[in-house]
Amino acid sequence: MTKSFVCAVDVGTGSARAGILDTSGTLLGRAEHPIVMNQPQADHAEHNSQDIWSAVCIAVRAAREKAGVSADDIVGMSFDATCSLVVLDRNAGQLSVSVTGERRWDTIVWLDHRAIAEADECTDSGHAVLDYIGGVMSPEMATPKLMWLKRNLPGTWHEAGYLFDLTDFLTWKATGSLARSQCTLTAKWTYLAHEETGWRRDFFDRVGLGDLFEHGSLPEKASAVGADIGTLTPEAAAELGLSENCRVGAGVIDAYAGALGVLGGFAGDEQNIGRHLALIAGTSSCVMAMSPDPQPFAGVWGPYYGAALPKLWLSEGGQSATGALLDHIIRWHGAGGEPDAAMHAKIARRVAELRNLEGDKLAARLHVLPDFHGNRSPLADPHAVGVVSGLTLDSSFDSLCKLYWRTAVGIALGVRHVLEALNENGYLIDTLHVTGGHTKNPLLMELYADATGCAVIEPLADEAVLLGTGMVAATAAGLFPDLNAACVAMQQGGRARTSNPAASGRFDRDYRIFLEMHRQRQALDAVG
Repeated sequence: MTKSFVCAVDVGTGSARAGILDTSGTLLGRAEHPIVMNQPQADHAEHNSQDIWSAVCIAVRAAREKAGVSADDIVGMSFDATCSLVVLDRNAGQLSVSVTGERRWDTIVWLDHRAIAEADECTDSGHAVLDYIGGVMSPEMATPKLMWLKRNLPGTWHEAGYLFDLTDFLTWKATGSLARSQCTLTAKWTYLAHEETGWRRDFFDRVGLGDLFEHGSLPEKASAVGADIGTLTPEAAAELGLSENCRVGAGVIDAYAGALGVLGGFAGDEQNIGRHLALIAGTSSCVMAMSPDPQPFAGVWGPYYGAALPKLWLSEGGQSATGALLDHIIRWHGAGGEPDAAMHAKIARRVAELRNLEGDKLAARLHVLPDFHGNRSPLADPHAVGVVSGLTLDSSFDSLCKLYWRTAVGIALGVRHVLEALNENGYLIDTLHVTGGHTKNPLLMELYADATGCAVIEPLADEAVLLGTGMVAATAAGLFPDLNAACVAMQQGGRARTSNPAASGRFDRDYRIFLEMHRQRQALDAVG
């Protein structure tokens, strides 16, 4: 009997990755190809959707070659991607979203914050859809970006015929279908999946987007995660090096794929899944918790119905800059340089040496509030700024290491801040499942346990995001009866790390200072 395999594609901020997996969740081959980003001015970031598709095709072909699997044996495929916004004209040609006017820059990157004013307007509308995004619209969501486009690039808006979240764009490129995922529409487009109608068109009327459906080619109903959208088109199959018989599943946002990859094993355990938090940590960090009942509260996105696992409500928090913040600290400091993996490792080694010498006293008066790109959770304040307290004239490499260490502490305390908000509003989280680039940083992994007091699980799967998307692909291919069954069968487990009780006093003190810095920043902002 021929064995069946699936292809998972993950498009992040800087690259497209592809993996070939078997039905037990084992990753057999993986490949990556970079994608370009244009940043013409502050808070503007743009991709080229055709460059992304080309990178996807290159990565898929290379991954299949590494796996040694024939195209005919890959029966399912799915995509995850950042929540970036792709804009095409009525003939599906590229349209510029850039102030430069170049048509190739047709995608607003998820981290783009050009639409902060528009996000504030959405929040001020007081519409009921806000009850399902934590009460505050983020500039990283689709609606404010669409408002910005209509106001600032009216020519682009007039020509627009297709508006996609990046995941759905890739599904369309693969199948020709205009179906959209329940994950993308619910999490980023104010679609209310728990309601019969889904769309609240009066909200779009209120914020000046009454013609959204004329320009967006959006469906009335979203497709459940893992729904069979159809087979690859002949053109897509040729470009990807796969068979036209390969079925494509409705995909997910990248962080949601990570949540499936690390929490999927609890798919059949609704009573205990609320104890577990997925922390998908790379350039930024997302935290995701799931529950059989909605847990709405301010400062955390959601609750979203069926945005990852079926019939479960998901709450999403996060930090807009974490790995990116550590990179920034290295570039910013005079003793820094290029923040590559070697530099991060060098700093981590020196921090370990300094901690052995100085113990808890290491940089004890240095404190970092890590909101350099706003506070996504639990304050939901895109205007928030970072704060560093305790600087001296020391510009040595050791001073960089101390600042790096205390920035990492601030990032971990930010996770604790989100955790407290979740646990004060119905969750009972005591375990963090961490995936993403931060698993390669020993300082952060130690801090996530010690600064929060939680058990930390590092997945055994090398690529939990690809695993989650592979689960979705296997569901679409009919290899399992439903997504829950696919998740349970393909999950890989993890290694546990417990918190150090001896460290709790130190981090309790740091956390009190962390909260006081929030209050003092607020007081300073209120002056004048």
